[in-house]
Amino acid sequence: MVEQRDKGPRDDRWYFSIMAPNTKGERFAWLDPTSIYINGEAFHDLLNDLCAELDGDDFDLVGGLDAMGFVLATAIATRFGCGFLPVRKSGRLCVATDSVEFTNYSGRTQAMEIRQPAFAPGTRVLLVDQWIETGGTMDGAIRLIERQRGEVAGLVAIVIEENERTLAYRERYHCVSAILPGTEWQRQANQQHFASFARYRPDMAFPARKR
Repeated sequence: MVEQRDKGPRDDRWYFSIMAPNTKGERFAWLDPTSIYINGEAFHDLLNDLCAELDGDDFDLVGGLDAMGFVLATAIATRFGCGFLPVRKSGRLCVATDSVEFTNYSGRTQAMEIRQPAFAPGTRVLLVDQWIETGGTMDGAIRLIERQRGEVAGLVAIVIEENERTLAYRERYHCVSAILPGTEWQRQANQQHFASFARYRPDMAFPARKR
């Protein structure tokens, strides 16, 4: 059971410390936020923080990137009463699709796709992923939306690392991340290592059992 925590100031969100470090090697991302989703208090606090920086009048549809972006995107879509667009890995859809290739965070070339057509021209799509590391996967999603003459209304993630591509995203789009630029959490994210990893235990994220 997770004890009630002092939520602290906005740049010290308690739920970051229950994210797990990578234990499987370079083919995988450097951290695992799924422990936040498992814990109800953490998940809802995360959603509250992300949604506080969003205006539902600014987007018509929420797009989630395969696969973990689906979790946040569907939750945000539900909060704002919007539809959800899955941006899938190539070969998963049984209808006509638009497809693009991109280079992911591990340097591998992959393809992703959306149904064709997925929305009317001019539809404003909020794109959501679990994290944005090199920005390659998000670049693929952006190109898919624009190919169908949609408008990218913003980007949302728990973590947006700072590099040339992601800084360009922040200049071009409304970007919302749980880890805020200029904070100690952002500095550690850029180094791909949280000090909290040294204290991490799986049971820190266990949800409370209902009696």
